[in-house]
Amino acid sequence: QEKVMESGGGSVQAGESLKLTCVGDLSAAACIGWFRRAPGKEREGVAGLDRDGTIGYADSVKGRFIISQDSTRNTLYLQMNDLKPEDTATYYCAAELVADTRGLCVPTSLGDWGRGTQVTVSS
Repeated sequence: QEKVMESGGGSVQAGESLKLTCVGDLSAAACIGWFRRAPGKEREGVAGLDRDGTIGYADSVKGRFIISQDSTRNTLYLQMNDLKPEDTATYYCAAELVADTRGLCVPTSLGDWGRGTQVTVSS
């Protein structure tokens, strides 16, 4: 049984919005966040939220994406606005052990990850 599960992906036109949801056992994690992997590209951190409330975003999504959580800290959201074709990727939710200096989660082998949800943005 997956500890973390994403939903909300889909196919949209450029400029439109999507909201991703992640549910699972996230509350104990030091950092919860979103990653993505596009075909032929390296995995990258998109947004992170650490236990202290520090939020970090990749430069490519600043001003367009918003990460948030519910009061239980077991549901994580990623509001994605003004989507661009280069945002096309599989998006993963992660509950990790530590955040980096930018506020993004550091991926480790001990973290809990979902299977991903596909986001496709057409021009």
